[in-house]
Amino acid sequence: MSILQKKEIENGEEFAVIKTNHGDITVKLFRNEAPKAVENFVTHAKEGYYDGLIFHRVINDFMIQGGDPTGTGMGGESIWGEPFEDEFTPELHNLRGALCMANAGPHTNGSQFFIVQAKECPASMLSQMEGLSDRGFPTEIADAYKEMGGTPWLDFHHTVFGQVTNGMETVDDIAKVAVDNNSKPLSEVVISKIEIKQK
Repeated sequence: MSILQKKEIENGEEFAVIKTNHGDITVKLFRNEAPKAVENFVTHAKEGYYDGLIFHRVINDFMIQGGDPTGTGMGGESIWGEPFEDEFTPELHNLRGALCMANAGPHTNGSQFFIVQAKECPASMLSQMEGLSDRGFPTEIADAYKEMGGTPWLDFHHTVFGQVTNGMETVDDIAKVAVDNNSKPLSEVVISKIEIKQK
């Protein structure tokens, strides 16, 4: 599997602490692999763009999504004022705990992001992945999905730019909140602040 997503935060590495009314989520950031996505997220965080925003879309056993100042899933923009391109690498996958850019299709990244919460990967997906090394799914990646869970059907559709290293219990807690027919929490799940740090 991707050693980037399995190891803990090491000295000199950049990470974010997403502070919510359900607890903190610590995420290491992959600036080398997804430089624009990380720069966008870090700059927004430092400028307070995400302060007070909600997780507007929550689907248990799938993901939690936030980063939209309108709280509707239709808003938000990048630090450059226009959408930016996807950044894909075979080193990063939509494993459980992956921090990813939400989008409306190829190269439409703005400010919205999600954290993969799925605890298990469907067996049918695992069988499809095994042996498909030419499509970026070598055996070790299938094994990682089997071990960690995740959403492999999102691979190479959403930029992965971070990985939760602490606070998955908070992600799971958020994923369990009651939601309406649009998957919006009935009681607001609020991001009070995102702190950017370096170990």
